[in-house]
Amino acid sequence: MQITDVRVRKVSKEGKMKAVVSITLDNEFVVHDIKVIEGDKGLFIAMPSRKAGDGEYRDIAHPINSDTRDKIQKIILEKYEIAALENEEVETEVEAV
Repeated sequence: MQITDVRVRKVSKEGKMKAVVSITLDNEFVVHDIKVIEGDKGLFIAMPSRKAGDGEYRDIAHPINSDTRDKIQKIILEKYEIAALENEEVETEVEAV
C-alpha cells in the first residue's frame, strides 16, 4: 500500500484540532476527514469517526496494525508541517509589505 496523495486543510479557529486531511491510497481509494490534533505529547492523527447510539465515537476507517498507523501518521504530520511552514512564510511576506 502506498499513500499517493495527501491533502491538508488547516483549521483556522483556535483549538486542539489543527487540520483535516484526506489521503489517497494507491491512486485508487480515498480516506477523508482524518484529523490532526494537538495533544499533551504533541501532534497525532484521529481517524474518521461517527457518533454511535451510546454517545461514543467509533472509527469508521482505520489501520489494522500499529505499523500501518505509524506510517500514515508520519506522512500526514510531515505534510502538515510543510503546510504550516508555507502558511507562516506567506503571512510573513504579507506583513513585510
